[in-house]
Amino acid sequence: MPQIPQREAGTLTSRSLMSLVERINIPVTKNSPPGLQAAARQDPWSKSSKYALGWVYFSIILLVFTIAIHLYHWMSDRIRRATYKEVVAKSSTTSSPDDDYEMANMPTNNSTHMFFPRHAPLPQQPEEEETFLSFGPLNRLIALLRYVFYRPLPVLRVRAVPSLRIRKREISFPSPGVIFLVAAAVIFVTLYCFVPQPLYYSSIQFGSPPLAIRAGMLAVAMMPWIVALSMKANLVSLLTGIGHERLNVLHRWGGYICLFLSLIHTIPFYITPVWDQGGLAIFKTYFRGQSYIYGTGLAALVPLIFLCVHSLPFLRAWMYELFVALHVPVSIVFLGMLFWHCNNYLTSWNYLWATAAIWLTSYCVRIFFLNWANPRRMSWLIGEEAAVTILPENAVKVTVPTQVRWRPGQYVYLRMPGISVFENHPFTIASLCSEDFPSDYGEQYRDMTLVFRPFGGFTRKVLNAAIDNGPNHTYRAFIDGPYGGMQRELASFDTVILFAGGSGITAIVSHLLDLIKKMRDSKAVTKQVHVVWALKRPETMEWFKEELRICREYAPPETVHCQFFITGAKRIGPNGFPLPPPTPSRPVSDLVHGKIDKVFHGVASKRNSALIREEAAGDAEKERELRRENEDGISALPAPTFLPPPKKAHTRPNKPERLTIPSINTNTHNANNKSFDFGFPSTPTMLQKNLMRFAFLPTANKKTGWHTEYGRPDIPFMLRGFGKEFGKRTCVFVCGPPSMRVDVQNCVASMQEKVWGGGECGREEIYLHTENYAI
Repeated sequence: MPQIPQREAGTLTSRSLMSLVERINIPVTKNSPPGLQAAARQDPWSKSSKYALGWVYFSIILLVFTIAIHLYHWMSDRIRRATYKEVVAKSSTTSSPDDDYEMANMPTNNSTHMFFPRHAPLPQQPEEEETFLSFGPLNRLIALLRYVFYRPLPVLRVRAVPSLRIRKREISFPSPGVIFLVAAAVIFVTLYCFVPQPLYYSSIQFGSPPLAIRAGMLAVAMMPWIVALSMKANLVSLLTGIGHERLNVLHRWGGYICLFLSLIHTIPFYITPVWDQGGLAIFKTYFRGQSYIYGTGLAALVPLIFLCVHSLPFLRAWMYELFVALHVPVSIVFLGMLFWHCNNYLTSWNYLWATAAIWLTSYCVRIFFLNWANPRRMSWLIGEEAAVTILPENAVKVTVPTQVRWRPGQYVYLRMPGISVFENHPFTIASLCSEDFPSDYGEQYRDMTLVFRPFGGFTRKVLNAAIDNGPNHTYRAFIDGPYGGMQRELASFDTVILFAGGSGITAIVSHLLDLIKKMRDSKAVTKQVHVVWALKRPETMEWFKEELRICREYAPPETVHCQFFITGAKRIGPNGFPLPPPTPSRPVSDLVHGKIDKVFHGVASKRNSALIREEAAGDAEKERELRRENEDGISALPAPTFLPPPKKAHTRPNKPERLTIPSINTNTHNANNKSFDFGFPSTPTMLQKNLMRFAFLPTANKKTGWHTEYGRPDIPFMLRGFGKEFGKRTCVFVCGPPSMRVDVQNCVASMQEKVWGGGECGREEIYLHTENYAI
């Protein structure tokens, strides 16, 4: 083998040291190899940062488009409400007097017009309001997009396999809009990686494969967006009006795309490995102390794979508590490994520092959402006092008197250390934050109500604690929120249709109460409200009996129509008795949780004692009186309604269950506890029982009033019937199981033809809002 001259060998070693494995900028001179000169002309490494900017521009375009649509709807909704207020104020100056000339007892009393004014002619029919910020071509374009993207993918139904412990469940897929965005992102990054040439250099000595560099820069540029979409308090939600819970699906898919790019970044280094052509010896000479060539890359790839795998829906649902405990710590490790791996090449650290800044800022902003982090509130550091009530059908109602304010449809994260120290779960707020619903704790407090069904984990622990401790026990509650909420206001639509399935009613009640309040105050353009609630058993209606009574009694006449559908009966065992649900084992840590709860109660008691002493100012008699008032005030939480006796909350009565609905006898109730008539028909006949067995009953042809029917609602038939009375703008709100959402989405998508197809109806918008059935 011929010997290489020492001077020439030194030259080769010097050139190889400049190439390395992690792609250092190689200076190109007249003496550089022809392959290196060609590589520098085709795709110079110093300009590879442009690939990261490609993803930034792609994301900004989508963000600007979403912000523009949000501002268009926000402005048009505000103008419609403001115009309506002006019309109401103008009509109030020309209305008839409210004295003896008014016909108060005639059928025309339900009309909004007054008759027989003292002066001037009879008021004319008000002209149809103009929508100043309603651009017809844009409305039709939006309707055409909704016609395509409102249609969901079919729900995958998994049959139960008892031998494999597989329960019957429904699997729903992302919406077509999310699929379109994800597909567009995947196509963009794939083309941006593989279309530019070259993909590889003729030799590894000329630098890392260009394909790997492009994919790596794109993956690093995605990091700020992935983290921003995951934060509860983030700038994207503020600009677009889209809540964190809806952006989270884009966060997950962004992580999957980042993993896809990371694999494209990794594989080329094994196709053209650095140990070819003597590169391994050079690598060890330059990178001393590093045991493996691609160690930093694998150190970043492993946590990313773990984050993506354990975020898969079925794994996340199976081990949710473990997912919550590990996701953030592993993400921090992943970000740290990226700093190590990128080593400040090109502009990589700019994106990583931006990621860290977004992360830290979001956590700092979240401090203002914590009810116990405000020193000006009584809940500072010790949380609020909460009461737990057991409702029919073993549902749980948590009432938290708080100074926190919220909007209809928002949700909070609830932590109760006396039940579980580390578990923090989201729940939709079912109550309305309004002066019309004050709390017994004081004028500054509002009763935040959370209603949910206990399944497992934290929710089951809350039910068990309520059974063990009884109705007079209170708990410390730490609230994080509120977050989310609806992008649009229901008060801006002429017609509002609300669909709820089971406990999905919790997301609708606050919207309904708020809408009725605004309608009574002439702050809503809404003229018709339809509520459709499908529930398995009539006992579920007791959850929101008082709220429904308020809606029926205080809504403007003939504006709110409610239909209740009883879809199933209780399960009967082979011996003729109802089958009780299994009782879970009790946690061993109940004693620890109880002691932790007592610590917070003790701090709260000491704080109250200090305030009492300060108020008494040394007067012993006044101090004793204030302490007696404080003891009475502790029990000022709303009176709970427990199932008698509490110990039977997990079981059903030991008698055969009949498929009958008992009629409500108002004579057995006193004046202070009047029963509410939900419009039940008489006891079902044998034909109705048979129909109910198959969970089907044709909807009744009733256009007014409140009534209850047996069977499942025919949603397409009902929406077509409602569609005949749609106003210019209509909102359809649905919160229920996947099958209900699919039916509503398909029907609303088909109805977009009334907007983009034109016609004499003059429809401007049919908007759909869906809530995930997650409680």
